Amino acid sequence: MLTLHTYHRSSASYRVRIALEIKRLPWVPAYVHLLRDGGEQHGAAFRGLNPQGRVPALIDGERILTQSLAIMEYLDETHPQPPLLPPDAAGRARVRSLAQLIACDIQPLQNLSVTLYLHDELGCTDDRIRAWQVHWISTGLAALETRLATERGTGRFAHGDLPTIADCCLVPQCYAARRFGVDPAAYPTLAAIEARCLELPAFAAAAPEKQADFE
Repeated sequence: MLTLHTYHRSSASYRVRIALEIKRLPWVPAYVHLLRDGGEQHGAAFRGLNPQGRVPALIDGERILTQSLAIMEYLDETHPQPPLLPPDAAGRARVRSLAQLIACDIQPLQNLSVTLYLHDELGCTDDRIRAWQVHWISTGLAALETRLATERGTGRFAHGDLPTIADCCLVPQCYAARRFGVDPAAYPTLAAIEARCLELPAFAAAAPEKQADFE
């Protein structure tokens, strides 16, 4: 049985939950509250699993896996069906590129650790922090929209007609964008793909509001 250390609102955890549900793999959650008592991710118990102090962490037997993109690729390699990456090298490169645009270039700049540093160490006001988040989310989603709207690889989903790791990243980013005041509806291709994803049971089951730690 797989164990996922997760927090309902964590975009990175949300991605992995989607991948687990697409694969129809049995898993159990271990909830890590990112705000309670200064953040349970900073405690010794969780740091023993991930010294970086970030969710998700996936436990598979004696293996401890961290970083959402690496976890999703591990799941795809150990449980190939249904696939989360295309069969061709060019397709896999495109999916990874789209996923990394979100997971490496957008999401980290809205992340709790960054915004706490802006507030606590640099003295930024809440309004300035929100402006920071809106700027980087909007900039990233605009680039993603351009790619999805103009590249031949786009189909019903971010790449082709089956959900991939790129879609596992896209849906949580849209969820987060709304929280921070950016409406994905401004990006019509992206929004249409999100809507198709949310019609699928795997995406619905992984949603933050469906998690037992939702509040």
